[in-house]
Amino acid sequence: MATAMRPTHVRFGILALMTLATMLNYLDRSVMGVAKPAVVAELDISPAMMGLIFSAFSWTYAFAQIPGGAVLDRLGVRLTYAGSLILWSAATVAHGFMTSVAGLFSARLALGLSEAPCFPCNSRILNHWFPQGERARATGVYSVGQYVGLGFMIPVLGWIVASWGWRSLFFIVGGLGIAFGMMWWALYREPHESKRVNAAELALIADGEETVVAAAPRVPFTLRNIGRLLSKRQILGASIGQFCGNSTLVFFLTWFPSYLAEERGMDWLRSGFSASLPYIAASIGVLLGGVVSDRIIRVTGSATLGRKLPIIAGLLMTSTMVAANYVESNAVVIAIMSVAFFGQGMVNLGWTLISDVAPKSMIGLTGGVFNLCANLAGIITPIVIGLVVQWTGSFYGALAYIATLGIVGAAAYIFILGPVERVTLE
Repeated sequence: MATAMRPTHVRFGILALMTLATMLNYLDRSVMGVAKPAVVAELDISPAMMGLIFSAFSWTYAFAQIPGGAVLDRLGVRLTYAGSLILWSAATVAHGFMTSVAGLFSARLALGLSEAPCFPCNSRILNHWFPQGERARATGVYSVGQYVGLGFMIPVLGWIVASWGWRSLFFIVGGLGIAFGMMWWALYREPHESKRVNAAELALIADGEETVVAAAPRVPFTLRNIGRLLSKRQILGASIGQFCGNSTLVFFLTWFPSYLAEERGMDWLRSGFSASLPYIAASIGVLLGGVVSDRIIRVTGSATLGRKLPIIAGLLMTSTMVAANYVESNAVVIAIMSVAFFGQGMVNLGWTLISDVAPKSMIGLTGGVFNLCANLAGIITPIVIGLVVQWTGSFYGALAYIATLGIVGAAAYIFILGPVERVTLE
């Protein structure tokens, strides 16, 4: 009967919810980069201290990944995601009330803590709502939200700061997130709970794998389970590579606006569109990476080739960022940065890869371990860049640091990760 009827398309509505949630997630963590010049002017913050403030988000975000994944495995996507959305949006609003470095630092810590379950939730939704042959493209679609929030809104965000002050930026963006969190609770359901999905779509989602409609088993949060996951080369290699690729993303979400203004002398409002180009390129990279990955799998039948090749190519492209140190033209700099960020967009395919290799009983915990390793970059990169800028007075060393990590990440995918196949734990 399931094969005789046409499958419904409820999963695409779920994908739209994921995309909007991810857009808000990255918009909330990124608006500090847009507000930074005004914040620094009002509160007299040094580059090194600003690096610490940028970094504070990832202190709690990274180290809450594993507990967040364990909470997800116990509470499920609907409650975990809705609660996370509302809490991180409230933390964003709190930024607008702060009048000191300590206050901003605390707000960043709260934001990171409350955003931690987002990507483990996305990984779980990907496994539960999409067959393997659609996961890369689905990842590409929802991951565009990482870049759309800034890529297509930079002029608007800059205008808000110029017109109403930097505090209004946090009030507006945070308020939107609280409203969306309530909407998520009202609309999201698991496949077996949805009244709109039919048996044909459920069969399509299962796609020969073990059923996804059963309730997920509860997995204890133990150091032994974490060690068991990291002992698998697939998870270890992907985590190292994602750390390296995420360093490029962190640069663009935190210091890139300051790089344009301070190093290249580009006025933020007047150069709004050109400053948006790298973010738009990253959006295209995310989508193209997913399409290319699924295409390679269809043609070759190899998930290893289909998942790894686009990620390796993307990591190598991020390393081209260092070329910006050797050109004078701002237009060429924007082009170089667009290539680097395009490559980083392709690296986001790592989330599809980790969903392919994660043990079925530990999808949430695996996502937490993976995102913990990836987001250590959010702790290290802002501090390194802030110190380099303060000590040298330029971003030259910062760009070289990011480029080197791109090469290291490619090596991890080539030499450590091995075959892309689902891990089994004994």
